[in-house]
Amino acid sequence: MSSSRTILVWGGLALALLGMLYGFYYAVYVEHQTLNQMSGSLTDGFVAVADRNLAQAHRWFQVYGNTKYDYVRQIDAHSHWIGLAMLMIVLGAGFDRVAFPPWIRRALAVGLVLGSTLFPVAVLLETSQFGAAVGEALATFGAALVTIALAGVALGFARQQY
Repeated sequence: MSSSRTILVWGGLALALLGMLYGFYYAVYVEHQTLNQMSGSLTDGFVAVADRNLAQAHRWFQVYGNTKYDYVRQIDAHSHWIGLAMLMIVLGAGFDRVAFPPWIRRALAVGLVLGSTLFPVAVLLETSQFGAAVGEALATFGAALVTIALAGVALGFARQQY
């Protein structure tokens, strides 16, 4: 097995394991409390509306919006780690057919692994108070790295054998 295939397959397996472990942790220790906070803030918001206390209702709906934003980012990180991992494993199975020299295939494989790892981590950073701007920048960089590497892989599959 070539080094680029090894990088993709083992990187994909490690990333899938990371995504599953994070998903398990989130489901067991965090998700139920988050869903409870979302439903509670909606309930309190509607009660405040019924009481004609629009300022309080607005605050409760803001709590709901912030909690929902964090919840979606947590689920996105978990699912992107696993989805990108599966993509890397599948690509790794036929990666020797990418019509580039071995050093370019290796660079593409490393780019896929790094971008696929960085992007979900950066999405999680977006939910922190201290790393929101950094998280957005790193998420953009990670997504661009994956996109560029995938474009290179597609080009390599489309080319005649090197």
